[in-house]
Amino acid sequence: MSRSASKTKIVFACQACGYESSRWLGKCPGCGGWNSFVEEASAVKPVVSTQRGLLSGTGDPVLLKDLASGQEERYCSGIREFDRVLGGGIVRGSVILLGGDPGIGKSTLALQAACRLGEQGIRVLYVSGEESAAQTKLRADRIVRQPAASLYIVNQIDLNIILEQINKLAPQMVIIDSIQVVYEPGLGSSPGSVSQVRECAGLLTQMAKARGISCLIIGHVTKEGAIAGPRVLEHIVDTVLYFEGERYSAYRLVRAIKNRFGSTNELGVFEMTAQGLMEVLNPSQIFLSERAVNASGSLVAPILEGTRPFLVEVQGLVCRSAFGMVRHRTQGFDSGRLALLVAVLEKRIGLRLEDQDVFLNVVGGVRLEDPAADLAVALAVASAFLDKPVGTDTVVLGEVGLAAEVRGVAHLLPRLNEAEKLGFRKCILPASELKLRRDIKPGAMELVPVTTVKEALDHLRR
Repeated sequence: MSRSASKTKIVFACQACGYESSRWLGKCPGCGGWNSFVEEASAVKPVVSTQRGLLSGTGDPVLLKDLASGQEERYCSGIREFDRVLGGGIVRGSVILLGGDPGIGKSTLALQAACRLGEQGIRVLYVSGEESAAQTKLRADRIVRQPAASLYIVNQIDLNIILEQINKLAPQMVIIDSIQVVYEPGLGSSPGSVSQVRECAGLLTQMAKARGISCLIIGHVTKEGAIAGPRVLEHIVDTVLYFEGERYSAYRLVRAIKNRFGSTNELGVFEMTAQGLMEVLNPSQIFLSERAVNASGSLVAPILEGTRPFLVEVQGLVCRSAFGMVRHRTQGFDSGRLALLVAVLEKRIGLRLEDQDVFLNVVGGVRLEDPAADLAVALAVASAFLDKPVGTDTVVLGEVGLAAEVRGVAHLLPRLNEAEKLGFRKCILPASELKLRRDIKPGAMELVPVTTVKEALDHLRR
């Protein structure tokens, strides 16, 4: 290597978008973030430029109309909840980024998927940068009975050696645990820096695309909950998955934020056990298993995540404020949306909530983003304020507008079928749905159509 190639220079890189500058800036010109620049040492002439040429494809341009269209090849991991979120399995040659809080189960899920793929005869290389091979074996003995014959483990953080191992082994699937500890020696910065994460992820992505090797990359998250490193990391990969859930709760949720080969609305539910992550095939029954009987402020809402309906319990609590300013606190629901619904109850319904603290909780660590849960949240607050329990066999759904009108929701039939399957016998729903839908027929469940929140509340008071 020439002497000029080994020289380094000091640059300032934005932690949010990766924008580089020769001097420190208070505001990033790329993303507009404040105080996001950190000092890094960068190589003047990185060695990785030659590796990029070796990893790039050699195909010539072709006409789009001449390409044969077909279904992409997928590897089924054997974990149905994981495959559901991915859109049916791991696409050959795709790059998946999995992020989540420390200790939530990212490495456990990746190792379980690797073992299941290895049992199918798929050659998997698990690159463990944070644990030794012996430590990984101890975790594998806990979650699987017998490791697969085609699963290989290596403890390495040097990207050049990792790429050499991939060339030597020729695996069909590579798992990197994690991208924050992998480094490229040609760069002068330390592992986990913006330039290292960006360069290593770019080289791994080129390797996966050029050779048709699927790659699962585990990433750390910041204290705000976003994946650590430059935002370009999420743009490089094909799929971005987030592992969600309370640290002291047994249930974990896997949600797709970006997916080039499937829907981003699917949700996978797992339970953390001593034997690893177990699939929760019926989350509705799990979330409602400990519901209190005849408790005010407790309602059940049938929500939809992608194509999957399930029922969650919404709990409301209203009490007189002991301070000069009232508090609105939520867990699993948007606080701004709760403030809007409380304002509707005050202005349109006449409930005196101006001196009341309002607390809302969604049981099970689920975060509600479906607007169909608006009516359930509003009635949960009203039920808690009036101290009027709701029947345990009743579900509520509907979107609430500023005029206190109850609007229709999408995919009503799957929601009703899920509620009826779990034994619910009454549903308060928008009246517009019964007028427009011809496929909704009276069955074992009693349908109570309402046009306003007041009508739903009047039915609650009976």
